Amino acid sequence: MIAGIVIGAIVLLILIVCIVGYNSLVKGRIMVDEAFSTMDVYLKKRFDLIPNLVETVKGYAGHEKETLSQIVSLRSEGYSGMSVEEKLENSAAISRAIPKIMALAESYPDLKANQNFQELSQQLETVEEDIANARKYYNGAVRKYNMTVQSVPTNIIAGLFHFETKPMYEVEDESERQNVKVSFQ
Repeated sequence: MIAGIVIGAIVLLILIVCIVGYNSLVKGRIMVDEAFSTMDVYLKKRFDLIPNLVETVKGYAGHEKETLSQIVSLRSEGYSGMSVEEKLENSAAISRAIPKIMALAESYPDLKANQNFQELSQQLETVEEDIANARKYYNGAVRKYNMTVQSVPTNIIAGLFHFETKPMYEVEDESERQNVKVSFQ
């Protein structure tokens, strides 16, 4: 009789641990998905803003075709058809290309004075700040989720129900890690 109660209590305890672990994994996955969706909104906004900026620059810097073509090609794929990984890769490539547009603007004082360019630059700056904040939020959610997936005893439950770790958003290009050189001549 006592052995039956002990076995029943152990089974009940294991069941409770499994339910709590599974629910924490589901909550974590939902938080990561929500964090990516937040970042995705800003990435899409930047994705749509780039052509307007490029067209404005083209009017002033027609001979800079190679730089502008590279930026336009990053946007040529349909955004909604991209996977999460493709969106992250495309975002990193666009992040590396944006300074090139701004460098072109530095070479053309008339372009820098253009009201349309100034407005687009300001919008882009705001979107970049929003993306940076969304990346921090996404990485925080991924970190917490990945720790849950890899911690005992939830790692057992994660393995049984195929919960996989999620990728962090990381700087891929070493040049993005370098300090910006500011020179007043």
